[in-house]
Amino acid sequence: MGDEAVAERGSTGDAVVIGAGMAGLAAARVLADRFARVTVVDRDHLPSGPESRRGVPQSAHPHALLAVGRDALEKLFPGLTDELVGLGARWIDVARDAYVWQLDGYRVRVDSGVTMLAVSRPLLESCVQRRVRALPGVRVLDDTAVAGLVGRSGERVSGVTLADGRELAAELVVDASGRGSRSDRWLRELDFPVPAESVITVRVHYTTQLVRGQPDCLPGSGMIVVAETPPEQCRYGAAFSVEGGRWLVTLGGFHGEQAPTDPEGFRRFADDLPDGTIAQLLRTGEPLTDPVAYTYPASRRRHFERLRRIPAGYVAMGDALCSFNPVYGHGMTVAALEAVTLGESLDRHRTPGVVMARDFYRRSAKVIAVAWDMAAATDFVYPGTEGPRPRGLALTHWYQRRIFRALHVSPEVIRTVVRVQHLLEPGSALLRPAMVVRVLRAARRDRKAVGSAAARRPIL
Repeated sequence: MGDEAVAERGSTGDAVVIGAGMAGLAAARVLADRFARVTVVDRDHLPSGPESRRGVPQSAHPHALLAVGRDALEKLFPGLTDELVGLGARWIDVARDAYVWQLDGYRVRVDSGVTMLAVSRPLLESCVQRRVRALPGVRVLDDTAVAGLVGRSGERVSGVTLADGRELAAELVVDASGRGSRSDRWLRELDFPVPAESVITVRVHYTTQLVRGQPDCLPGSGMIVVAETPPEQCRYGAAFSVEGGRWLVTLGGFHGEQAPTDPEGFRRFADDLPDGTIAQLLRTGEPLTDPVAYTYPASRRRHFERLRRIPAGYVAMGDALCSFNPVYGHGMTVAALEAVTLGESLDRHRTPGVVMARDFYRRSAKVIAVAWDMAAATDFVYPGTEGPRPRGLALTHWYQRRIFRALHVSPEVIRTVVRVQHLLEPGSALLRPAMVVRVLRAARRDRKAVGSAAARRPIL
């Protein structure tokens, strides 16, 4: 977009993005259409290819880009999907191509019409980063740390200070620096209030190994095994195909259940899962990496939308705004949706002032709330989870358990569930009277089948 087109949409000045993860890269793409110059700053050395890096400690583990998130990224980066497929990413139907074991049985496998890409985080991020670097007016500064914000006390943010003492002036600063963002301190230094937080302590542990498997190791493109009787059992396992004929195998648990990082202990942990398919993959596959562990202590949501006084010229997004339990795969998708929302708010208000920032936070809060509430309902199945408990939790868990049982036998229920999980329909879709009746009837059918051979095989 040329200078005249940029001018028509608002500012022709500078914007700065703190962080070159997926949230920061998506933000940079949006800002490039609305500002003359965009600078992306990251403290890491950014690899030129699909490699893990220190600043993204989860990059060696599986990531999910939900259907609505892929659509948002494709809107921002036209042709990205085809590029990823050309580099080995695979299309999967989330209800047909993934096997899920939960509550002593397999979910029914059906065509759901909800598809996603099986792709590693390093490949996805490297493709997006390359596209951002090629945008006119965008520069990426890696190996560069931000030390603070600059601006008029109590009025607005007007740039950032770098660790080497330089200042970058900006009409808008986007903080996409992740869950470790130091902006609370930075905002206090400029006499701005900091947002209240909601924290849900989950203590999720997982350990991942990359293996090359034979085509017949798993019957589909992915496998998820959840403990049969939560909350007593807190373990889970997963295997996902990624580019290059490889599998990311992840084993873990909640509240102290952690898979070892030594290969033998890792395999023994898999042997203890209620389904042996993942353990078989580890026995027959070729290990390409040693197991690597990650601990996620708590989900953290910062309520900027509740502040009465917020700074002009600054917004937080991605994990700096809300970091989700990674087990549910919401992070990258919500970040992409926030980037689209940021563009829409800038277009609506034309200048990056207080009104624009408030509009962005309020609209983003609606997207965040859906994913946050969905994760919290499951997190609190485990007694060790701490934090603000959703209302009506006992009834939610009663109904949730019947949904899980219904998924063993009902194609209609699973099609609705995956649309809700992928943020294509609201959670209320599962509360419609006809769906409630369908869930309860299917759950009763499943209970009658428990213990039979048919109930313990994947339903094709």
